[in-house]
Amino acid sequence: MIDKLGFLLALARERNFRRAAEACGVAQPTLSAGIKQLETELGVLLVHRSSRFQGLTPEGEKVVEWGRRLLGDVRAMRQELQVARGGLQGHLRLAVIPTALAMVPALTLACRRRHPGMRFTILSRTSAAVLEMIENLEADAGITYIGNEKLGRVRSVPLATERYRLVVPAGSPWCGRDAVAWAELAGQPLCLLTPDMQNRRIMDQLLQQAGVAVEATVESNSIVTLIAHVRSGHWMTVLPESVAATMGGAGGLHALPLVSPDAGYRIGLVVPLHDPTPPLTAALLAEALRISESREEV
Repeated sequence: MIDKLGFLLALARERNFRRAAEACGVAQPTLSAGIKQLETELGVLLVHRSSRFQGLTPEGEKVVEWGRRLLGDVRAMRQELQVARGGLQGHLRLAVIPTALAMVPALTLACRRRHPGMRFTILSRTSAAVLEMIENLEADAGITYIGNEKLGRVRSVPLATERYRLVVPAGSPWCGRDAVAWAELAGQPLCLLTPDMQNRRIMDQLLQQAGVAVEATVESNSIVTLIAHVRSGHWMTVLPESVAATMGGAGGLHALPLVSPDAGYRIGLVVPLHDPTPPLTAALLAEALRISESREEV
């Protein structure tokens, strides 16, 4: 039944039989047959069918909810058995908002030092996608904004406060400044993250507080793309302080504090509410708590 529940969860996520089968690594007839067998075992119709997927029945929605819990329990059990056999080891999937990617090594390095058998897959996603992946069991944990928009059924641990820098090319007349007010960005050649990114929504809020509206001439969901445009000498961008610090002045770029308002937004680790917490997720959570406590002591 576990494999069949996995098929149903993939179908609920992908909303398409072919894509769900590809996600599960099986042929489409195998996935369809597995879901039909699950319907027979449970005695209810789970999927509205025609020539294509038309949605889940109310019973199907309930089975998906239970399936997520059961598959989460199975994954936690398997990790517990691995620990019993030979210490904490295994693969942990972490979904991270692009502006927080620079924070990840602090967590992964700390985990690897205590548990050398841990391996990581780190995926860059929007804040909404981070939470969706956790809910759909596609990620074991995430790093995203906390306290700014609703998070749902997760536990969060603050890791850092995000503040913003105006990044300008070498030779820009802004380079000699100590700081720049948000209102001064009006009319400037800006390249910014796309509006589906929470970072961009935060910037728009700060600009609104400053009483100005800006229009980006280039938008991208890639920070690398933004930096490349600034290096061309024709654009400027706004990046979190942690990201600007990783550039280390490479390519002659300059990062200036943005003030008035001088706002900060919390970034944190989010993990699903699951009792017991799977061992790999618990190890990651423990390191996040150590980082959070050390920052509070500073």
